[in-house]
Amino acid sequence: MAWRYCGNQLKLWRTQAGVSREELAKEAGYEYETVKSMEQGRRRPTVRLLEVADEMCGARGKLVAATDYLQPERQPGHIREYMEVEAEAIAFYSYQTLYIPGLLQTAEYAKAVLSSHWPPIDDDTLEERVTARLRRQEMLTHKPTALFSFVVYEAALGTNTGGSEAMKAQLSRMLEVGKLRNVSIQVLPADRYAPSHLNGPLVLLETKQHTHYGYVEGQNTHVLYSDAETVSVLSKRYGMIRMQALSAEESEQFIRKALEEL
Repeated sequence: MAWRYCGNQLKLWRTQAGVSREELAKEAGYEYETVKSMEQGRRRPTVRLLEVADEMCGARGKLVAATDYLQPERQPGHIREYMEVEAEAIAFYSYQTLYIPGLLQTAEYAKAVLSSHWPPIDDDTLEERVTARLRRQEMLTHKPTALFSFVVYEAALGTNTGGSEAMKAQLSRMLEVGKLRNVSIQVLPADRYAPSHLNGPLVLLETKQHTHYGYVEGQNTHVLYSDAETVSVLSKRYGMIRMQALSAEESEQFIRKALEEL
């Protein structure tokens, strides 16, 4: 909506000033169709175009002022509430089935995962989200008294996301982070059964106020639960999954073997 509104204002100012789309495109160094796409909200208006249009149309800063509102969202709307709770967490428990948990991802792996989302996102938004994901990982070292527990289903180690070299770097990263005293990484082998282990990923959080949350996501569902009954059920599921997983030491050897086989 911000793109469409800004593009519409750009067109109105240009038309009122008697500046043709061809003239604006030539002055800004863009193709005609590129400017047209920006005016129609199909592409994000660039700072360069806004600056040139502002001067050519005599907008006196009114078009350039839109720049801050056109910055890509670092996270989708449904994720932001979860991020706020995660930032306050003193205990974090994660189970992932097909992807390496976000707090353990390398930049290359994260970029491969985020770039495969549908509908696709533009390059600027992709970079913003990768940067935001990596920034979240600082809590692993900046909050040494917080507990981080990860259980990863074996399938996530063999997806070859981003290619062989990216997966090698990713598994190496897991071995590195697993050495932190406040981090536990466990692997659930495919030949072990745990109740609900194929139902999808889940995250459990505890804040400084000892408020407990559960977070689950699916194809088109992202839900943060705070009611005690639902969080209790999710906690029991996680407990059963974790009991069937390899120990941290066994998991380290499992990951090393997977790394050697790449």
